[in-house]
Amino acid sequence: MSGEGSGARTLPAGLPCWVELASQDETAAQRFYSGLFGWQYELRRDPATPTGRYGISSLEGVPTGGLYQAGARSVLGWTLHISVPNTATAAEWVEHLGGELTLGPVPIPDRGSILHATDACGAPIVFWQTPPDWRFATGTPGAFSGADLNTHDGVSADHFYTKLFSYSSRQVGDGDSVDYAEYSLDREPMLYRYVMGPEYERGTPPHWLVYFEVSPARGADATAGQALMLGGSVVIEPYDTPFGRTALLADPDGSVFGVIDHSRVLQGVGRAEVDDPYDD
Repeated sequence: MSGEGSGARTLPAGLPCWVELASQDETAAQRFYSGLFGWQYELRRDPATPTGRYGISSLEGVPTGGLYQAGARSVLGWTLHISVPNTATAAEWVEHLGGELTLGPVPIPDRGSILHATDACGAPIVFWQTPPDWRFATGTPGAFSGADLNTHDGVSADHFYTKLFSYSSRQVGDGDSVDYAEYSLDREPMLYRYVMGPEYERGTPPHWLVYFEVSPARGADATAGQALMLGGSVVIEPYDTPFGRTALLADPDGSVFGVIDHSRVLQGVGRAEVDDPYDD
């Protein structure tokens, strides 16, 4: 199991470094994700949450994300965090590039500093100046696998993130019917950006969609079935892509996330020719 930031060093800017869930029912959320991914939760004090606590999930002792009770003004669902070397500098750049600050920068004892914002296309995002001993599980079943920025304005999104983090942007859709871009650092894919098509309702706000990896032994299909048994729902049935077999699920609160089995890669096509889950 890999743990990004597990050594005593500063994370490079632009790495996904955390995900957290704002939930209406913490107990139900813990039960659901523990059953689905095998996460174990540890509660810590957090005066910033309505309940005064913050849950940290983990696999084999490596943190996989956060959970807290949503407040009256909280947006339910998963939020992505991206590493920055300095939140104060990041705040200046966010505003310069057309984003908006919503909270911070705020120092957190023993956990660095965070900055909440909306990007230039209106999607909520958190920037995190992580502590030297930061750990975040990736690249293993039950852990973070990646995230898509779903937006109505690909041009604004690309300008914001490529300038903020020096990402290179590469079109992996056809650029027309599927406008899907890959953001990379030193040729290593970091994140993806998708211009929402007709499968989304017109008023769907810009948002990040977080994906978690599932083991080939269980796969996306069985994981979707298990989500149903645990009180969740299947938003989009499992389908094949060049990245792996994927399904979009929702927890009992309705918070949407993706699961992906990287062993089930769609063969014989380019990445622009994904299997369209909306094609009847």
